[in-house]
Parts: sequence; C-alpha cells; structure tokens
Amino acid sequence: MTDHNSGKSIILKNHDEIMIMLDANRIVAETLTLVQGMIAPGVTTLELDRVAEDFCKSKNASPAFKGYRGFPGSLCTSINEEVVHGIPSRRRKLKKGDIISVDFGVKYKGYYGDSAITVAVGKIAENEEKLLQATEESLERAIEKAVVGNRVADISIAVQEYVEKRGFSVVRQFVGHGIGTALHEGPEIPNFLQGEQSPRLVPGMVMAIEPMVNLGTSKVKVLRDGWTVVTADGKPSAHFEHSVAVTEDGPIVLSRRND
Repeated sequence: MTDHNSGKSIILKNHDEIMIMLDANRIVAETLTLVQGMIAPGVTTLELDRVAEDFCKSKNASPAFKGYRGFPGSLCTSINEEVVHGIPSRRRKLKKGDIISVDFGVKYKGYYGDSAITVAVGKIAENEEKLLQATEESLERAIEKAVVGNRVADISIAVQEYVEKRGFSVVRQFVGHGIGTALHEGPEIPNFLQGEQSPRLVPGMVMAIEPMVNLGTSKVKVLRDGWTVVTADGKPSAHFEHSVAVTEDGPIVLSRRND
C-alpha cells in the first residue's frame, strides 16, 4: 500500500528483525500466489479478498490494510485504469481482457510485510502486456540499486529511466516507503527523481519499493470513495511492489515469490 508519508523517521532493523520481516513477507508472497491462481473471468474482487484474509490468518498473521485509516478490505484490488487502493467488492467481477493489480500486506509478530503484483485476466492488448513487463522489470532494476552507499534517488532514477524509455509514465502523487513495525516508515521511495537530496542507503533499511506506471498520463485522481486512485485519462495502470532489505551483502527481496 502506497503512502504520502513525509517526514517519517528511518528506523534501521537488526538481523533478527529482518528475519521476522522475511517470515511476514513470505506469508504475503504465498497469499499473492494463491490469489493469482484464482484470477479468472467471473471472479469477484471480494472473493479474492476473503481468500487472502483467511489464508494469512491461518498463518497467524493479520491483514495489514484492513481498517488502516478506515480502509475496508484486506486486499487492494485495482482494475484497469485504477492505479492503487481499489476496494474489493461483491459486485465487481473480473472480465476477460482486464488487468488487476493486487496489493497485500500482513502484520506478523509485530512487523509488516507488503507486496503487489499486476495480473492479466486472459489475453490482454499488446501495449498492456508491455506495460506490465516494463513495470515489473523497472522494479527489478530498482532493487539492483538498493545497495549500501547508494541513495534513495538511485532507486528512483532506475524506475523512471526504464519506464520512460519505453513510452510509459510514472505516478508522482504516490510513493513507496520504509516498512517495519509500522506499515509506513521513512524514507519515501519515489519512482521519479526529486530535486532535494535523498537519504543514503545503509545496512538495516527495509523499504517497500513499488513502481506505479501508467500507459498514458502520469496524472491521477482519487475517486469519491476516498481511496481508489485512477489515471486522469482513463488509460490502464500497472503496479508491482517488493519489500527489500538493504544489507552489507546486497539487497534481500523479502517478498520474493517462488513461481
């Protein structure tokens, strides 16, 4: 789940804390794999939500988003032009040709995990396939920059350059974030280069890196439900996210899935 978090402090984690966060994010990864396997025409977003919530509870974790600032769901389910924070609904059925972004987080032993994927429902348009590929690949490029001595800006540039070279645009109103005993900690992780100097990466930082990439304009707006973010031009958007720990030995992708 994205944030507008400004001015939140960066809290470093020790090895034991990162191991707990690895366990939390494994639950997230397993849940997303389970949900992805259910995605098909005719399935409602509320069905996906219930399966995710039940599964994480069976692993002694609680859904991180449910009730967060009043959010009603366990999953964020964002379809087509919806960028992030789509609310699961019993009325919203997936259709052939949709793309759906599924964002999920858990709290486990006092620590949070957070990850997102975007999935095609059957065959999708070629430009949408390219959008999904570019977004996911930009995340991998960003993770490669999550090394000691780099700055947050190196992560931001990696996403922006990869995406824009392919003719897509990055969302600027919502950003990635630090994560730990709070769902949203410092630092902000923008997907574009900001003017001011950004924090240097040091061992023990854990970040949710999450490119949000649009087929058309980078501009977005929030719907009247107060949550759902959509592209201003109604064109599709994709979202991929991993929780990543910065260590002396390089980045550890805590939410990596085994599929």
